[in-house]
Amino acid sequence: MEVAPLKLHQFGSTHGKLVIYFHGAPGAPEEGQLFDLEAKKHGLTVLCLDRFAIHPSITGEAYYRLLAEEIAKEAGGQAVDFIGFSIGAFIALQTCRYMPNGVTSLHLVSAAAPLEAGEFLPAMAGQQVFQLAKAAPVLFLLLSYWQSLLAWLAPKALFRLLFASAEGADKALAADPEFQARITAILRSCFLGRVRGYARDVGAYVQPWSATLADIAVPTHLWHGDADNWSPPQMAHYLASAIPGAASAQSFSGLSHYSCLYRAVPEICRVLGRAYT
Repeated sequence: MEVAPLKLHQFGSTHGKLVIYFHGAPGAPEEGQLFDLEAKKHGLTVLCLDRFAIHPSITGEAYYRLLAEEIAKEAGGQAVDFIGFSIGAFIALQTCRYMPNGVTSLHLVSAAAPLEAGEFLPAMAGQQVFQLAKAAPVLFLLLSYWQSLLAWLAPKALFRLLFASAEGADKALAADPEFQARITAILRSCFLGRVRGYARDVGAYVQPWSATLADIAVPTHLWHGDADNWSPPQMAHYLASAIPGAASAQSFSGLSHYSCLYRAVPEICRVLGRAYT
């Protein structure tokens, strides 16, 4: 099957050091807008792949290989840095395996760890969704289409549903009109026409993948909030112990899932910018 060209969203400097951002699930390339100002300040070009638009028949290792090939093509032989948020961290890790000499560093923000690696599910806000995706993929897909309908007809209701269990600093973020507008637009982008791409990422995530972490020798930096109830802090602790290339772990007091991302963006851009000046 011929694969359509993968759409890329660019943020930050026009001709800066190349950084690849892997958005969450749910999520969309528009998440990369968070990096725009800081990336410009530090001479970074942030690219986010529209991976949910990739044909749903491309799954598993073929999917990660395709992402790696597209990134390598954009990089033109140069090494890049990866940033992965939430389930996007899982996709970043899997893609990294197909670029053994092409990734300089890996930054995992609010990273979701393998479910089979610990008793994580009881502490996760998305527990029931992940259990459904694992036990009944068809029902999970139907749920995702229902979310798509909400994103189309009542996007604010979908936002309230997803953030009903917000903890830590995510509570204040969820009450902020600017954040509401940003995430509502991201949810619409995720679910309208991209349901199967979203379902592919979640479906792959809930399957066992802890064994693949042994392949990650790239210097890996973890950024996590200690009040995160989407990806519990124990997940960051596990990843720090299981990834051979784990280099640092930053814990932010009182921050949860998205609030950690907002806090980590300037720090990561500063670190990456300093590395290339």
